[in-house]
Amino acid sequence: MGVTPLKIWVSNEHDTLRTIAQKIGVSVDVLIKFNPHIAYPDLAAAGRTVYLPSAPALAPADTGKFAVPSGELQEGSIPTCPLPPVRPLNNWIPLTPIEQMAEEEYDVLIIGTGAGGGSVLWRLCQQWKNERKRIGIIERGDQYIPTQARNLPTMNQERLSAYFAHLSRPLPGAGPGYPGARQLFALGGRTLFWYTFSPRMHAWDLAKWPIPVEEMESYYGVAEEVMRVTDSFAEGASFTEMLLERLWMRGYSKAAPLPIAADILPQAYGEIHTDMFTSSISLLARALNLRPFDLAINSRAVEILHDNGRVSGVKVVTPDRAVHTLRAKTIVCSASTFETPRLLFYSGIQNPVLGHYFSNQTFVQATGNISTADFPIPWGPLNIMIPQKPESPYSVLMTGPEAFYWYPVAVQRPLTDLTTVNFYGYGKVESRYDNYVALNPYKKDEYGIPEIEVHFALNDTDRHVVRQMTEGIQSIAVNAGIRLVSEAGRPPICLTPLGDLHHDSGTCRIGDDPSASAADEYGQVRGLTGLYVADNSALPDTGAENQTLTTIALAIRTADYIARTNRA
Repeated sequence: MGVTPLKIWVSNEHDTLRTIAQKIGVSVDVLIKFNPHIAYPDLAAAGRTVYLPSAPALAPADTGKFAVPSGELQEGSIPTCPLPPVRPLNNWIPLTPIEQMAEEEYDVLIIGTGAGGGSVLWRLCQQWKNERKRIGIIERGDQYIPTQARNLPTMNQERLSAYFAHLSRPLPGAGPGYPGARQLFALGGRTLFWYTFSPRMHAWDLAKWPIPVEEMESYYGVAEEVMRVTDSFAEGASFTEMLLERLWMRGYSKAAPLPIAADILPQAYGEIHTDMFTSSISLLARALNLRPFDLAINSRAVEILHDNGRVSGVKVVTPDRAVHTLRAKTIVCSASTFETPRLLFYSGIQNPVLGHYFSNQTFVQATGNISTADFPIPWGPLNIMIPQKPESPYSVLMTGPEAFYWYPVAVQRPLTDLTTVNFYGYGKVESRYDNYVALNPYKKDEYGIPEIEVHFALNDTDRHVVRQMTEGIQSIAVNAGIRLVSEAGRPPICLTPLGDLHHDSGTCRIGDDPSASAADEYGQVRGLTGLYVADNSALPDTGAENQTLTTIALAIRTADYIARTNRA
């Protein structure tokens, strides 16, 4: 009794599983069973291996079943199961050679795999899961970790910060006015290391956007669902509950648990939760389980190709300096606040607002000690957010104890009389035309592309917010029973160097006024059909909150628009 042998079909450019089935007179269901690597029966099979069962194992085309070859069944026995062909996967996520991607034309090609790019990819895969659309995504960086760094049991806060410093690099062209800026090029982008703080931007800030507040709130709901945002991360923690009550009783009525993008649902019915803290890798995984897409890493987009006001593709360079052209009907740029305008500038895209209205938040940090005498054991983590108000345009986060708000595997925290509280204050900065990024024609990178030059300064209003924020943190500390102290040579309260907070935004801002926005309300770059932006560069202003949730919500909205207008 033998295994059913297989044959290989040599496909031409017009062959699909359905046409091959018709040619050899078998059911298409038979070929689908033998070719799980081909997603759809009507997908072009040229260049792919198509496996056929041997002729005796095929039933007539109208049955769709396997016939049992004569003599294989004996009384009291069963046939041997055929071993299906397996295409080896040499990575933890399927990758597509850039040379292969250069042979395709994509309905949508996404540049960058960070928060914006990952969100657009997931949403398009969801919207087009039953459609024959080709979706590609490319990443300039390499693979480093397959999840958010806080999900790794080997990480604590000190190691995480050190690893980020190793993988990232100072932003060329940041200059003395923006000294803390760094860039990270990696599959997953900066979401591999982000804090996972996920508050919504306040309604009075959203009211200035070109999108109705109610619509943006709906997309916040979608983003919170896919990111697994919860305000119950520290539920039951005496550290959080005791300080919340102190703040409420002293006039901080809006103090609340800090929303965290973390899957805290318990395991049930065999469902495994392996990705607690959300990153763009989480979004890639969701997309991958909806439908196929092509992904290439170490593939840097250097030029958007366009003609007669419409995009046609992207020129890509690999580390070996090989140049490839990827054809695409629609391109979504999610390369970052710095790299997206740099790519557009170098592509000759003329837009008087491009690069302008660059912004970030001011970032004040403080450290304090608090008595633990009243804290029931276990303390748990501290996760509190005190939101901004119109008269005080800054938000304050309180975390702890020790370095942060989460604890890696097997950490033993000693119970002491005092423990640490960390304060993080995010101050609103006015979006101004005079803050901008541009190409520096006198300084080029190893590929011959001009570096970015940053022009950024605070104005009097911004500096006043810093003073308000400093006084506000001091007042919160007093009311919560916290004594601010110096730690590791750092002052008890201090302003972080500009750029060190990675909330850069605005260089390709959306809007309904062409004189003050580089893209329309859906992120389509003005003057060029088929080119969109979907990253922090699209945000019209910074607000006073971590922006990742807002960037993802806005990117999902852009993806919906692309899907809605590209149905044919």
